[in-house]
Amino acid sequence: MANINDYKIVGKKSSKYFELLANELDFDFSILEQKQIERLGFYLFIIEHLTHLNDILDITDIVSDTDFNKILFDEKYDDCGIDAITVNEEENHIQLFNFKYRNKFSAGKQSLNETILSSKFINALVTEDLSQLRGKTKKGAKNILEKLNSNDEYKISLYVVSNEEIESINKDHHLQQLEKMYGLEIILVGLDQISQFVSLRPNPIHSKLIVDNDAIMSFSESSISSSKSYILRLPLSEIIRITCDDNNLRTNYAIEDLTPLINVKIDYSVLFDNVRGLVVKSKYNNNISHSLKNDPTKFFMYNNGLTLTANDITAESVNANKKVRLNLDSIQVLNGGQSLRTIHAFNSEDSKHLEDYLSKSEILVRIFKTSKDSSLNNKIAEFTNSQNSISNVDLKSLRGEQLQIEQYLDEHNIIYSRKTGDTGLSSSKNYKHKISMERFGQVLMSLRGMPERATNQKKSIFDKYYDELFLSTSFSLEACPKMVVDYFRIKKEYEKVKATVASSEQKVFYILYLQSKLDKSVSELITTLESIIASYIPTSGKALSEARKLIQLNFKSYLDEQVLPTTWL
Repeated sequence: MANINDYKIVGKKSSKYFELLANELDFDFSILEQKQIERLGFYLFIIEHLTHLNDILDITDIVSDTDFNKILFDEKYDDCGIDAITVNEEENHIQLFNFKYRNKFSAGKQSLNETILSSKFINALVTEDLSQLRGKTKKGAKNILEKLNSNDEYKISLYVVSNEEIESINKDHHLQQLEKMYGLEIILVGLDQISQFVSLRPNPIHSKLIVDNDAIMSFSESSISSSKSYILRLPLSEIIRITCDDNNLRTNYAIEDLTPLINVKIDYSVLFDNVRGLVVKSKYNNNISHSLKNDPTKFFMYNNGLTLTANDITAESVNANKKVRLNLDSIQVLNGGQSLRTIHAFNSEDSKHLEDYLSKSEILVRIFKTSKDSSLNNKIAEFTNSQNSISNVDLKSLRGEQLQIEQYLDEHNIIYSRKTGDTGLSSSKNYKHKISMERFGQVLMSLRGMPERATNQKKSIFDKYYDELFLSTSFSLEACPKMVVDYFRIKKEYEKVKATVASSEQKVFYILYLQSKLDKSVSELITTLESIIASYIPTSGKALSEARKLIQLNFKSYLDEQVLPTTWL
């Protein structure tokens, strides 16, 4: 279920799309309200992900929404309920769009009470009378009728899109008539589906499978390592099963009837750490499809295969040691994401494909057991044995909320480094700052009133304090960029006075805390903190270093007494 942070990320992404368009058009959008910018950019954002179009000006050309064209081009005409119209002649697919952009997030599914299509546009198609239509609406309707009246068979899809979850639409008799006449397919696209474009939430994906002894090879990093990884030869029907969106099928390795696999879809969570897997489009690799149809038994030789990771892998010999059963915990596809998407697309294309082609084709699959020393950025860097547990930071780096922070900060030109070696989501962007996930946790802990724990209890940030810091109602995604900017600004201020005052991360954390409480400049806060550090005498009477003072709860209490109003204490 999508949440409010997904809603915010979509809004931010939509704004970026509109800004890019405005730059292309030299359009001054300073007079527009933020939600208006988001709504107009929402059209561009969604259309790029659901159509064959990827150039922003090409997308703009097919947007028929009344306000969009009035604001940008001073064109005034009724869109008749259709906000965008495109015809893909390569795939013989007519796509209609109706958008509902909500200015405020509401939890749960929302019913659309508005009439989705006005009878004016539908009736124009049914009667083939376009005299009442104008602008892009008329141009799009004319193109549709030309295709429908041709000898080619065209599929019509109406996408009802909202940045909230939606569950139903109202159909008048005109829309029902279009369904009957042309086989119209109505597709509801809500926030949950849209969030897959920008944030593939890492729900753990567990799978089980069984393979013949001659179709599996195990290996270890060293002869003394107890951690094993595997190379397998698997039918594509099994690839469909272990990566599908049905948990029961993923764990049912003894399935004999393949019929249930015909209608399954890929679970996008298996691709959240795969860059290519983030691209959600209907177009797929024609070479792979061609190989499957024309030479399925040789697919194994034509394809490079898939590379998967799993948090844990257990293997057990079964059937009198003739087969091996594998249990895979939290699998991710690192390489081969495009192949996987194409295989699933090929399966959904025709109900006969599974039995006729996919069950007869095999693919090479490498499954690595990951650990805290494994780099999951496009390759496996190294292995460690099974005794080395994954750190809490590494485990949490794949959580949905961490991906959301990464994406939100990226829109503010800040790299949120979830793993070693992260250089940002864009190779061309001029980033302002880079902050590690661990350091950001320390910043967050300091702002929550625990600067004394930010250093000596940093391991607890992603364990004991994780829910309180990242999942509580007090966490604000919008506030994250300012937190990072403030952190680096304080570090720069300490650099200015380093000749007379020793700086440290601990002091930066305390200044962050004080800044959230007092209306003073950073330089004033530094002076205040240094004075309090000098005047503080431990209860033991023993002399302590500054570093030792700053991690004591008693020092934190002393500081609060010195600088905060008594009503706060």
